[in-house]
Amino acid sequence: MTGGTQHGYEKGRAKRREIIDRAMASFGEVGYRGASLRDIAARCGISHPGLLHHFPTKESLLLAVLKHRDEVDGRWLAADGATGLEALRRLVDLVALNATRRGIVELFSVLSAEATSAAHPAHDYFVERYRMSVASFELAYTRARDEGILRPGIDPPTAGRQLVALMDGLQVQWLLDDSATDMAGVVRAHVQAQLTVDL
Repeated sequence: MTGGTQHGYEKGRAKRREIIDRAMASFGEVGYRGASLRDIAARCGISHPGLLHHFPTKESLLLAVLKHRDEVDGRWLAADGATGLEALRRLVDLVALNATRRGIVELFSVLSAEATSAAHPAHDYFVERYRMSVASFELAYTRARDEGILRPGIDPPTAGRQLVALMDGLQVQWLLDDSATDMAGVVRAHVQAQLTVDL
C-alpha cells in the first residue's frame, strides 16, 4: 500500500468516525426520527452526498452508531469468565462510566424508547440487546449464588431483570434532574443488599 493510499484510508476512517460521533449526538438530542442526514452532514462540514458516500442510508448510520457504542462498552459488558462478584462489580463500573457520558446515555434512552415500535429500524437490535443484557445479568447473579455470596431468596432471573430495569430507570432520572442522581451509588447499594460479601 502506498503512502498516499494509506493516508487516504486513514482520512476516510477519521471522517467516518466523526460522522458517527456527530450522529450519536444528533440522535441523542432529537431521536432517530427527528435527526436528518443533511443536519449531520452540516455538523461534519461535508455535503449531504459526501455523507452518503460513507453511509448510504440513515438506517446504516444508525446501526453504525449502535455498533460503535457496543464496541466502546464491550470491555465493561463482557462478563464471560468473570466470577459472579467480579461481573457484578463490572456492572456497577459501567454505570459509573455512563455518568461521564451524557450523550451516550441520551442516545440509548431516546432510541430504546423509540425502538419499541416494530417499524423502527433499530427494533430488532434493541430486542436482542435487552435479551442479552438480561441473560448477562442473570448469569452474574447465578455465579454469585454458586459462589455462596448471594443472599437467600434472591432469584437470579428476577434479579437480572430488576437490575436492567433499575439501570434504565435511573438513566432517565439522571437525564431529567441534570445529573444530580447518583446512578452508580444507587446501583451499588441495590446490588450490595443482595450479597453477603462486600461489593
